[in-house]
Amino acid sequence: MAFFHKRMIPFFIEIANIFYPHTCQGCSVVLTTNENTICTNCLYELPLTKYLKNNDNAIEKKFYGRIKIEKATSLLFYHKKGIVKELIHNLKYRGQEKIGYFLGNWLGREIKKYGFYNDIDYIIPVPLHKKRLKERGYNQVTKFGEQLAYHLNKPLKENLLLRKSTNFTQTKKSRIDRWKNVKEIFSVSNISALENKHILLIDDIITTGATLESCANVLLKAKNIRISIAVMAVAE
Repeated sequence: MAFFHKRMIPFFIEIANIFYPHTCQGCSVVLTTNENTICTNCLYELPLTKYLKNNDNAIEKKFYGRIKIEKATSLLFYHKKGIVKELIHNLKYRGQEKIGYFLGNWLGREIKKYGFYNDIDYIIPVPLHKKRLKERGYNQVTKFGEQLAYHLNKPLKENLLLRKSTNFTQTKKSRIDRWKNVKEIFSVSNISALENKHILLIDDIITTGATLESCANVLLKAKNIRISIAVMAVAE
């Protein structure tokens, strides 16, 4: 009987796919059996930064003169229209956590291949306020961070950096307004745990960099701390 059930599993999967097909998170076409999360066409269209291969890094330029960053990378470029915007939107607002897993696995493999971030001690995600976390049910950066932690063999620490208050969406704000909106809304639960550590601070997307700057300023209160950054996408 057990053998019969194992033989039937692929059949039931095929039936389920007919009524509840897996679709591409970039363009909504039905995925083939060999595709996962994103279809082949969208994969070829994704604007890769290739920051791990060259020194022309827009993230480091964004933070130059604002906060000291050891290293910074992003898997993708973000544009106001296109596949990456759709991916981030589906991840944040439509419960598609598998996108974070997919992108984290991809970037994690790349980071490991090129040997960057080998001396990282902790991976810390930009936190959500507990009210927003309850509403959404998840932090969109968690799965991304879990995969980076797996490939780097470093712990993901979700309770060291805390968000003290909620803030309104950053989407349509200017750089100055974004900075004011996130100023002093983060705190650290255990500052001594960060002393003499190299932290990999992660988020989904960098636009002006105001949120990560605010996080970094809080973390930099720890003695002899170093901060690097890794995100899914960065606005050009």
